[in-house]
Amino acid sequence: MSTTEGARARARTEVTAAIKDEARRQLAAEGAAKLSLRAVARELGMVSSALYRYFPSRDELLTALIIDAYDSLGEAAETAHAGVPEGEFMRRWTTVCEAVRVWALAHPHEYALIYGSPVPGYAAPATTIPSAGRVAMVLIGVVRDADRGPGLTGLALPAELRPEAERMAADIAPDLPVDAAPAMVAVWAELFGLVGFEVFGQFTRVVEDRARFFRHAAVRLGESVGLPAA
Repeated sequence: MSTTEGARARARTEVTAAIKDEARRQLAAEGAAKLSLRAVARELGMVSSALYRYFPSRDELLTALIIDAYDSLGEAAETAHAGVPEGEFMRRWTTVCEAVRVWALAHPHEYALIYGSPVPGYAAPATTIPSAGRVAMVLIGVVRDADRGPGLTGLALPAELRPEAERMAADIAPDLPVDAAPAMVAVWAELFGLVGFEVFGQFTRVVEDRARFFRHAAVRLGESVGLPAA
């Protein structure tokens, strides 16, 4: 790459970052539904046609912000998980859950973008899936290691749910026991439900010691997918 090409690439990277930063400020102030490329361009002192060279549409800018948010959350979970010894399955599990909570409280508007109300007229493309699955992959990895080690306990699957469980398992974790699949899907919903309740103020006047409450709930979620007690 020539010096000129390198300078152009750096300039493009800097402008792209500035566009995203301004878009995040708009998300915080107005919400995702009101995100406007024209408003972003105006705040940055750009003409709209120049901004369209970076993001041809609002949806492409939203997708970039969504991928960034998922990746930031995934990195936080992966980094926290990496600091826990492999054999401490429940601690690995709760550490990841707590990392999700801490990230969400520090980035409420980005959390709302990826786990809040759908943006009218926007459908996330398949390019968001790898980033969206990073936290799930860490949690599935904990369950997989526990299954291969001491084994999973307490899983019970009604006979009428087995066909659906087999379909789920084939999609999300074909190397785990079929009985674990519905529990993993339920845990996914419950984890982000707990976090969302706190981020969006639903625990006001209900839960005061929220960190301790969340830790207790995270342990219960780990038990529900068959992890051995700490």
